[in-house]
Amino acid sequence: MVSMSTEVTQGDDDLKERIVMFLRRNFPQIQMHGGSAAITHLDRDAGEVTVQLGGACSGCGISPMTIQAIKTRMVQEIPEIEMVYADTGMDGGFGGMSPSFPGETVEDDEGPQAPF
Repeated sequence: MVSMSTEVTQGDDDLKERIVMFLRRNFPQIQMHGGSAAITHLDRDAGEVTVQLGGACSGCGISPMTIQAIKTRMVQEIPEIEMVYADTGMDGGFGGMSPSFPGETVEDDEGPQAPF
């Protein structure tokens, strides 16, 4: 039993690392512009992740577009992830953004394109 829980932890760590690398690879401008992105919740079994954008992202006018791009691209690139919640923390909620689901109409779901 102990080895099974260790494997689950290693699997979660691997998934978390892949999410971090996804954010760094696809959204380097977050850090370049003084922002930050942190995983605040990860539920591998449910396929859910919550990402908190902070720093300069909190007041940035394009952060809603960045959030939507993260939500749309992450479910496409990381098969274990089915739902992405993202927030800048400005309104104490998820900015009125609903979770993204694979299979939704991508053209309508993407919203405005971020300038990157």
